[in-house]
Amino acid sequence: MKAKEIRELTLDELVAKGRELRGEAFNVRIKRATGQLENTAKAKQLRRDIARVETVLREKQREATK
Repeated sequence: MKAKEIRELTLDELVAKGRELRGEAFNVRIKRATGQLENTAKAKQLRRDIARVETVLREKQREATK
C-alpha cells in the first residue's frame, strides 16, 4: 500500500487498517513457521505497511491536538 493512499484514510479507517494488517502479519508468521508460506517477501511488506499506517496515524493524531 502506498503512503499516498494511506494518507487519504480517516483516523477510524487507519485504526481498522492497522488491525487488519496485524492480523494478516500474524497469519503470515504462522504460515512461515509451519513451512506453508510461498511468498517470503510478504512478511517484510506487511511490516512496512504497518509502520506506514502507524506513522500516518501518529501524524494525524498530533495534528488533531494542535
